[in-house]
Amino acid sequence: MLWASSVAATMTMGLRVTGTAVWLYEETGSGAALAGLGLIELGMRIPANLYGGELADEVDRKKLMAVTQAASFLLIGLMMILEGFESLRIWHIYAITAVLSSTSVLGGPARSSITARVVPRSHLMHAVATNTATMQIGTMITPIIFWLTSLTPDLTLTFALTTAMAGVSVVLPLLINVGGRAEDATSDKSRVKNIINGLMYVKSHPILPGLYLLDIGVTIVSFYRQLFPIFADQLFKGGRAAVSALIWANSVGGLAGSFIVMFTRGYKAKGMLVLWATLLYGILLIAFGASTVLWTGMLVVAALGATDAVGMTSRQTLVQLTTPDNMRGRASAAHSLAAMSANGLGQAEVGFMSDLIGADRTMFLGGAISIIVVFLIWWLVKGVRQYRFEDMPYETAADFEKINPEGYKQTDLGSRK
Repeated sequence: MLWASSVAATMTMGLRVTGTAVWLYEETGSGAALAGLGLIELGMRIPANLYGGELADEVDRKKLMAVTQAASFLLIGLMMILEGFESLRIWHIYAITAVLSSTSVLGGPARSSITARVVPRSHLMHAVATNTATMQIGTMITPIIFWLTSLTPDLTLTFALTTAMAGVSVVLPLLINVGGRAEDATSDKSRVKNIINGLMYVKSHPILPGLYLLDIGVTIVSFYRQLFPIFADQLFKGGRAAVSALIWANSVGGLAGSFIVMFTRGYKAKGMLVLWATLLYGILLIAFGASTVLWTGMLVVAALGATDAVGMTSRQTLVQLTTPDNMRGRASAAHSLAAMSANGLGQAEVGFMSDLIGADRTMFLGGAISIIVVFLIWWLVKGVRQYRFEDMPYETAADFEKINPEGYKQTDLGSRK
């Protein structure tokens, strides 16, 4: 049920994000308008991420996921009604995006942290990869649904199906067959204190800061997913069909990357796996900027999806492996905060830069900076390049909270002395 709920939530968010981005770009024809959407998302996600991680370590995670998806059901349903009566306005898109940006990330840490409760630690890499794969399947289906529903003059049908999918995503988390509360959940009622404790834990961790800085540094200069309408227009002179094709190709690549990860269990240097995948990602960004034909752009975007899936899955697995259960929600929230904040800044940066210097040059610049960031993290954060995974018979990271000064192995991670 965890994977089914992930697919439903992914499809809900994917249809909502694509629908609102296409509606806004068709209404304004402006990359700056989409950039503004990204800034709104960023402003709402930062506090929600921090609070969501603390909630995931304190309350029933299954109920938290259901409640946050209920907000999507109600507000996307409202967009459906407004679009049906030709009353949907730009400010509606911005306001609803602001609310749903908050609620979606409130439930995100709960979804990530409950994974380690469902499967044994020795299978966690495969579990995260499977979760990523199922989400990619949902993402693959999403552009097909969007294309079919967007053949009508407006997007009422798109928003209607998104509302129905949101309703499904409310129910499924409640059917997950494990306890919803974290092991050793604290009884401290000070939310601020718990958030600060989580941030201090992440700061002192030998690996997590490097992973988060890598994600931020690369994504800010390269975020492209929610800007497919711009790329479809500027690079390939296409419309909604080109947008759907690019999203679909990216999802196919992401699915392939998820399966590739399943064959990397024997590769112990999980931190280096993240770095190699991100380095290739930067090179592919430059290739995407050089694409002028849709089918070549689809191939490059598929490869981008694959490398991103490998890097993302490996990062998520490292977070799960190296944190105890009663800190996992806050560690996952910090990861989401890094990723989603970078997404918002990246959407703004890429949107503005596409208007200023063109989409192709924006990708060239983003790829070059991404490559530099990878080398800086490799050089400056030794925990990432030194980490080695070893199968251990323990069920939680709380079982091995000892640091080995000779190198960062799985048995080292939990606290830093």
